[in-house]
Amino acid sequence: MYQNLYRKCLVILSMMAMIGTSTATYAGRPLRQATATFYGDETASATMGGACGYGDLWDSGYGAFTVALSTTLFKDGHSCGQCFQIRCVSSPNCYYGSPATVVTATNICPPNWGQDSNNGGWCNPPRVHFDLAKPAFMKIANWKAGIIPISYRRVTCKRTGGIKFKFQGNGYWLLVYVMNVGGPGDIMNIAVKGSRTGWINMSHNWGASYQAFSSLSGQSLSFQITSYTTRQTIYAWNAAPASWSAGQTYKSTANFS
Repeated sequence: MYQNLYRKCLVILSMMAMIGTSTATYAGRPLRQATATFYGDETASATMGGACGYGDLWDSGYGAFTVALSTTLFKDGHSCGQCFQIRCVSSPNCYYGSPATVVTATNICPPNWGQDSNNGGWCNPPRVHFDLAKPAFMKIANWKAGIIPISYRRVTCKRTGGIKFKFQGNGYWLLVYVMNVGGPGDIMNIAVKGSRTGWINMSHNWGASYQAFSSLSGQSLSFQITSYTTRQTIYAWNAAPASWSAGQTYKSTANFS
């Protein structure tokens, strides 16, 4: 009996150690060097939508302080929702005191192979580059600079309320956009459970969207969400009612911290 108890304690301690290690994988990371530009205007209207699939960024909980990541950082959409602290450095265009701002990854900055990586092709791999929404750029530097050197690091995403799930598809194909993710901000994988099914693994579609080819209509839906960065898993129980429908967004009470 004592041997079994000892083994259980070891398992619990190992899990706690894994959680502590994974959390530290992004919190308190050292500053790295990159460059930044901006797109759109002061209204940030050009940044709405984007490759992550968040749609209206105000409704999704991200607002105007967002960024399109170069391919190197975007990681096929697994970086969607991550938060970065950005600071202008070593440029006369930086504002006094080099203030920092925090932005959320909502889009991809695609390569421009027709231009040199150091002259217009800012997002060409393997370059690390941030194409900021203009309101975010204007927080750290004079927008007339065009491009600036920056320092950056991952930070914890602070969100209000639970994770949101925007539904598309039909009763036999469920496509879910996962939004308002706190903590690490990102998603590695998701599983869905209907009130009459077991857990069904969802495949990564693109950006922050995941899909399941299963008959789930008429069932309340719960989700199992695992972070890409920390590998932590949380559960959003009964996030959508049995009357769920495509085109609607459902808010859970669960979120990463």
